[in-house]
Amino acid sequence: MLRKKFRGNNIVPNRSKARGFTLVEVIVVVAILGLASLALYPLILNSLETRSLDSEARKILSTLERTKFRAVKAKLNHRLHFYQQQGQWYYQVEIEETADNWQPVTGEVTQAIPAKFNVTINLPNQWIEFSPLGIVLNYDPQRNSIVLQSERLQQAGQPDVRRIWVYQGGSIRFVKEESGG
Repeated sequence: MLRKKFRGNNIVPNRSKARGFTLVEVIVVVAILGLASLALYPLILNSLETRSLDSEARKILSTLERTKFRAVKAKLNHRLHFYQQQGQWYYQVEIEETADNWQPVTGEVTQAIPAKFNVTINLPNQWIEFSPLGIVLNYDPQRNSIVLQSERLQQAGQPDVRRIWVYQGGSIRFVKEESGG
């Protein structure tokens, strides 16, 4: 019940009851937020894993394309060379300065593929070699892909494989798929 005070000619309601949230209301809201975050946590982790897998595959894809364009521009054979060192996969862009004399390209940094991904390099001699015409010189129709796979996404039942196909004419294709698919 509001009591009315008289202040001059105006009637002003007396608001003696403080407005705000009770401790119980705050605890209920915090509990709801906690439950929602627990429910969403796996989704957030899977989303981050998907982005990481896509990002790594696209880095390889863009490096392949850049290597092809470098070969065409420089009019010299270039290759993207994959190698494993202490259980981790790396790749670097190399140029053929003289016959069978490959050197890392100046300005290109060797890249590491995160160890959390399973990597399958299905290429002849573990590299892709581009001619000055942009075609693949070491093409083998049975061995022309790079595969990255995430065990975390596989366990979550999500598309866990990123496959990069390289074709003889120099075209490159990126595909998302599920294991076994």
